[in-house]
Amino acid sequence: MKVIIVGCTHAGIAAVKQVLKNYPQADITVYERQKNISYLSCATYLHIEGTVRSLADTFYAEPADFTKQGVQMKIQYDVISIDAQTHTLVAQNLLTKEKSTDTYDKLIMATGSLTAIPAIVGIENPKVRLCKTFDQARDLCAAANDFRRVAIIGGGYIGVELAEGYARTGHEVTLIQKPDRVLDGYLEPDLSQSVADLLTSHGVHVLTNTRATRFANTADGALAITTTQGEFTVDMAAVSAGMLPQTELLFGQVKMTKNGAIITDDYMQSSDPDILAAGDNAVIHYNPTHTAAYSPLASHAVRQGALAGMNAFERRVRTIGTQSSTAVLIFDHTIACVGMTVAAAKAARFNVASIRYQGSYRPDFMPEAYQVTIELVYNRNNRRILGAQLISKHDVSQAANTISTLMQNNATIDQLALVDMLFSPNFSQPFNYLNLAGQMAVAQENGYQRS
Repeated sequence: MKVIIVGCTHAGIAAVKQVLKNYPQADITVYERQKNISYLSCATYLHIEGTVRSLADTFYAEPADFTKQGVQMKIQYDVISIDAQTHTLVAQNLLTKEKSTDTYDKLIMATGSLTAIPAIVGIENPKVRLCKTFDQARDLCAAANDFRRVAIIGGGYIGVELAEGYARTGHEVTLIQKPDRVLDGYLEPDLSQSVADLLTSHGVHVLTNTRATRFANTADGALAITTTQGEFTVDMAAVSAGMLPQTELLFGQVKMTKNGAIITDDYMQSSDPDILAAGDNAVIHYNPTHTAAYSPLASHAVRQGALAGMNAFERRVRTIGTQSSTAVLIFDHTIACVGMTVAAAKAARFNVASIRYQGSYRPDFMPEAYQVTIELVYNRNNRRILGAQLISKHDVSQAANTISTLMQNNATIDQLALVDMLFSPNFSQPFNYLNLAGQMAVAQENGYQRS
């Protein structure tokens, strides 16, 4: 019973813990090319803005924690080939350059993802930086002390967070987004515009529908960025243009999607019965459409990694799937999303409808009764909730989790409208804002479904 885990960030760590718990007699070996494990990449912007004092404070596991439990931790080892037929792999010690061969009974692939590097002339310029690994984040944060003008390439969650972090510390920030909206895959157009307006009001220069085409040094040592909207001069640029699954070690050996994500069953097993996969290198099981999808999130990685560890040697626990719940805090506003947007639901051929709710999260006679905006997306055929997006200065992150739980159990707008939620002027209106959003959807459908 020998299991090898390739990769030891979120999915790998969760897998190790569960193999130790469920298969105490197993021989466990971990290969990880980085010096550190468990770095949370969201800490990058938190450190830039000063919320987190040290990047090292964000580590939640150390190699020694597992070594003490008998795990062979091959840190700073790069796995350079895997032969699924012979159950062998070749790895190289990155310090000594020595190569070695190892064997396994079961293999858990937790190799994660790579930053998608767009095809831009001059992107290899040292003033253009990535921001995923601990070493990249450390360099990015150190550069913040030396540079004043910063460009962010990519307006997804990471890009928006970085823009906020640099803006809070007095940097001149330009955010360049190729699509026509920031957070375009997560939010409806009006909410996306609200986020762009929030960034702009804090000094971020937001350029949407804009593509960077060239990076070049200027005569005075700055960085010139040529875009479809003109040329901009900055001191450095950070690229956050999406993620790609890191699965080249298994090309041609297990089934993958077109983008290279490993296809797994409900037990995290690949098409090879002795190889499991978890985290950013694997698909998720997306409940709104009951299909496999690619959604690289730390929350997915820890759950999939735990399942891979539980199911390493026998099929014990089936995944319950995901609604892809996410949230971000931007200039004291929570933006939380779960499930599908209207555009995504239409693409999946649902008979989709949506409502927008706006109102105070608690009675107006209470101080700081912040407004909450909700976009609720649902299926008109069966009235089931398909997704929701929330934005407020009030913390609405747990409301998104509530919607996720309801979606997990196939709840309808009728159930959302009347589900029991506590009332106190400290916390809520007599009907919670989620109830009120559900009631708007019910009214749009001409009343409650008979029961």
